[in-house]
Amino acid sequence: MAAASEIGNKSMVCQDPHSFGHLDIWKGGNPLESPSCLLYMQVSLMTMVTQFMDACLKSLGQSSIVSQIMGGVLFGPSMLGNKKILGLALFPMKGAVVLDTVSLFGLMFFFFIWCVKMDIATLMKTEKVAITLGISVFAFTLIIPTGLAFLMMKYIAMDGSLAKALPFLAMSQTLTVFISIAVLLTDLKVLNTDIGRLTMSAAMFADVAGFILTVILFAILQDQSGSFVRLACILLSIVGVWLLVIFVMRPTIIWMVKHPGRGSVNEICLVCIFLLVLLSAFVSELIGQHFIMGPILLGLAVPEGPPIGTALMSKLETICTAFLYPIFLAVNGLQTDFFKIDKQSLWIVCVILIVAFFVKIGAVMLPGYYYNLPLKQCFVIGLFLNGRGIAELATYNMWKRGKLISEQEFALMVASIIVVNCILVPLIRYIYDPSELYQTGRRCTIQHTRRDLELRVMVCIHNNENLPMILNLLEASYASRESRIEVTALVLVELQGRARPILFANQEQPHDEMRSMSCNASHIDNALRQYAQQNEGYVSVQSFTSISTFETMYDDICKISLDTGSNILILPFHKRWEIDATVEISHRTIQTMNIEVLERAPCSVGILVDRGILSPSPSLLMARAAFYVAVFFIGGQDDAETLAYASRMVRHECVYVTVVRFLLFGHENSKDRKRDSDLIDEYRYYNAGNQRFELMNEVVKNGIEMSTCIRRLIDYFDLVMVGREHPDSVIFQGHDQWSECQELGVIGDMLASPDFVTKASLLVVQQQRIRGTLVKHNVNANPVPNHRDQLVYDIPNDTVDKYDRV
Repeated sequence: MAAASEIGNKSMVCQDPHSFGHLDIWKGGNPLESPSCLLYMQVSLMTMVTQFMDACLKSLGQSSIVSQIMGGVLFGPSMLGNKKILGLALFPMKGAVVLDTVSLFGLMFFFFIWCVKMDIATLMKTEKVAITLGISVFAFTLIIPTGLAFLMMKYIAMDGSLAKALPFLAMSQTLTVFISIAVLLTDLKVLNTDIGRLTMSAAMFADVAGFILTVILFAILQDQSGSFVRLACILLSIVGVWLLVIFVMRPTIIWMVKHPGRGSVNEICLVCIFLLVLLSAFVSELIGQHFIMGPILLGLAVPEGPPIGTALMSKLETICTAFLYPIFLAVNGLQTDFFKIDKQSLWIVCVILIVAFFVKIGAVMLPGYYYNLPLKQCFVIGLFLNGRGIAELATYNMWKRGKLISEQEFALMVASIIVVNCILVPLIRYIYDPSELYQTGRRCTIQHTRRDLELRVMVCIHNNENLPMILNLLEASYASRESRIEVTALVLVELQGRARPILFANQEQPHDEMRSMSCNASHIDNALRQYAQQNEGYVSVQSFTSISTFETMYDDICKISLDTGSNILILPFHKRWEIDATVEISHRTIQTMNIEVLERAPCSVGILVDRGILSPSPSLLMARAAFYVAVFFIGGQDDAETLAYASRMVRHECVYVTVVRFLLFGHENSKDRKRDSDLIDEYRYYNAGNQRFELMNEVVKNGIEMSTCIRRLIDYFDLVMVGREHPDSVIFQGHDQWSECQELGVIGDMLASPDFVTKASLLVVQQQRIRGTLVKHNVNANPVPNHRDQLVYDIPNDTVDKYDRV
């Protein structure tokens, strides 16, 4: 017989050491008699159920942690596991050790990779307000709930196990673990907002204090004799582990990266890092600490970002976050028995949790008032810092194993994590909408900008391949003494190996550090400086770099465009043309980013489909070669913005603009056509005498004729411009059914399709939306020669509203 082993509050005895083999079903056996086969079944079942519940609850606005814990609760003693036959068949005691070991193994690597993402250098540079918030939250939630727990122990009758555990439950509310907060911010897609960054900084600083408190508390609890000498030895051993990680493991990892891979991370180096994670966990257990401490310290010591952090994320992130992380949550739900909770314990713990919840909010609002932060912003940050997750669950699991809390208190705290997340996520979604910041009534379009005002253009650059076309577009925008151009460039870098997104100005960043953060940023910055030098006195350039996930990068884009007052921002397309005319997806999530920007942008937006590699466009900047631009005008506000942009381009001596207007046969007297005709007449009048401006009218009966006409004309041009949305028309019948990229609109999607063979690049323009509506374009029905200053693009911003009713 094997020795007895304890799982939770149950003991497994009389385990036959020869029972690990099994007969398959064809030999009349039961595969579930083998612990390995049982593990495969349990993991598969829990994964399918948690994924199904996640899909259902996500539509209700819930976070993933709720569904993953509930997936385990479903099979636990609180629900289906309460049926003895079903519980013994699916999750018998003999499989508990293996399943629990797998979940803890996943927990260890999950904490390690998140600590690798933690940027200690950035934390040390944290602004004063974040440090103050972190200290305030830690101090107030340590003192008030813990003090209340001792008062309740003295004056309220409760059972012995709860009285023993209540101070620890109150003290656990002090924990503000940045991992749990980061997961919550990512789920809500607010990691890139100002509130998200401030919350992460405050959580990181509070987490450092909480981690030190947890280690010291664990060391005190390990010292059962109360001897000061033994306590000192335990604390010194913890310091020794820290020194081992900092001065032995970290230099070893850095040395392996540099030798012999010349900066690249090879497989041997990664395997050695994995071994060091296991070794650090073993050393932690050896000195009486929890095995998580070693991987946490090692993760903090490993340099974040490329090359080490990025390589580790590519190897570990999917298996840990998408597979092992849900298993740990489900196993904790599986071990939770809500039937063991009594009403007396329930209301006592609820009082502690509710008080701690509001204390944490107050601890944010108090220093926030001192720093003149908006009260709503402080309230939202307080809600974020109340987020609970896997770190708190691991702490309760550790306390349960250490007999600090019983099964009842563990069930209470698991229930609190579920309830808090169920309330927090919908509440935050309801009261905090990041896009409200970008909803402005100010007109930030090219059409509504006077000719004598400077044009503000923002370009988002993902890779160097798009630089030639972007520089041509900027040069074609025509900087002059009368109308300068202010260019804002944002280099888009995917967040890898870091937890905290970074946004910085390239001019303020040291060159070496900028190059290490982004291999493209310095090259792009140099190219833009050269463009500014070629147009010295007429062009000003500033560039930024955003290191974030593409799913949330739209916040940085919209924020910078709002702060700089951009008239139009240019986005990259998510597909890339190769030299052999094949099309590859450079990054699928760029498409999601573009859609989010189109919905929230505080100015006009253009999506640039760059086909320059198929037939390199002439260089406007260096060679001053002719550059041919076509505007496909069908009608609507977006086409009006496109026409306004092209009308500015044609002022450049090397730019030739052809406006191809498609007229639907039989609609000569429609109001829309008359309004569009008046608009075009104004631009034609303004460009009278300019031989580089040409207007073509093409009468078509349906979408097939329009498509045929476009195919006949498009190869004569270097750049084709078209509006994203148009009024409903029979021209689009048939084309809209095959549309794949909604961010380009019907015509833009057709022109960007790989089936549409052309070498011309494409710019799809959307005029600024104000509170979800179109900006009305204005028309002078009877243009008079001596009233040139009343052209549509000359209307002052503060007088546009009265024309919107025309």
